Amino acid sequence: MSVLAIIAALVLEQWRPLADRRGLAGGLRAFAGWLEQTFNGGERAHGVVAWVVAVAPPVVAAVLANELARAVHPFLALLFNIAVLYLTLGFRQFSHHFTSLQLAVKSGDLDAARAELEAWHGASGVVRSREELIRLAIEDALLASHRHVFGVLFWFVLLPGPSGAILYRLAAYLSNRWKGLGSFGEFARRAFRVLEWPAVRVTAAAFAVVGDFEDAVYCWRTQAHTWADPEAGLVLAAGAGAMGVRLGMPVQEADGVVPRPELGLGEPADAAFLDSTVGLVWRALVVCVFALLVISVARLV
Repeated sequence: MSVLAIIAALVLEQWRPLADRRGLAGGLRAFAGWLEQTFNGGERAHGVVAWVVAVAPPVVAAVLANELARAVHPFLALLFNIAVLYLTLGFRQFSHHFTSLQLAVKSGDLDAARAELEAWHGASGVVRSREELIRLAIEDALLASHRHVFGVLFWFVLLPGPSGAILYRLAAYLSNRWKGLGSFGEFARRAFRVLEWPAVRVTAAAFAVVGDFEDAVYCWRTQAHTWADPEAGLVLAAGAGAMGVRLGMPVQEADGVVPRPELGLGEPADAAFLDSTVGLVWRALVVCVFALLVISVARLV
């Protein structure tokens, strides 16, 4: 049933992408803001309570709703799983930015490409070179594919019903939202790192399998730990090695140059690697879904 739900949700999102996530995101922002105002006393324990209040009810509710739906009819449970995946997956949430930037770069309209990157990556006020635009776009796409697709699917499969997908997306949101709140946000950051540890390794392994395996594993082992966020660095290093492109390196931001290590091997980033990124992500997704399908069939035999 999990594989059917995944395939159906992916097809549905490609066919009818959720037109407007602002209502869902706005409600989540308001709820997180209320938790901060209510529980944030500057202590780690307050952050633990706030995180549990935010995450436990929807996760438990998803488990109970799935069991209730299954008791009524398995098809109803399947529909519930598809609906939750449709809301938690975000393939089109980042792919439209990437596609627009890709088309702008190929047509030579660097101003449009810069504007698209600013809308996606965040405004910096920096006029970036063509290579830097492409590098940052590839990095954003690799990380977004993990956090909006592969990480969600990993925890969806691992935990009962759709609870894993909800847990992962909420943990990711709270970790990012509360990262600047000191001790209050410490537990949210730690909890998300725990969830990320196995998920990023599955994503990196998928990239390695469908790309240059030897270079991907080499970059994974020798470069990932040099990134400021080692878990993100693992995805980026494996993806860069799998494609044979150089990512990372220092970038100019509004407040100066941000030092970053070089990731990957091979050639500097150019427009051809934008196509390679799309191919890598889709091949990895197909391999993951096919592996789940084989496992599901093997269980039935």
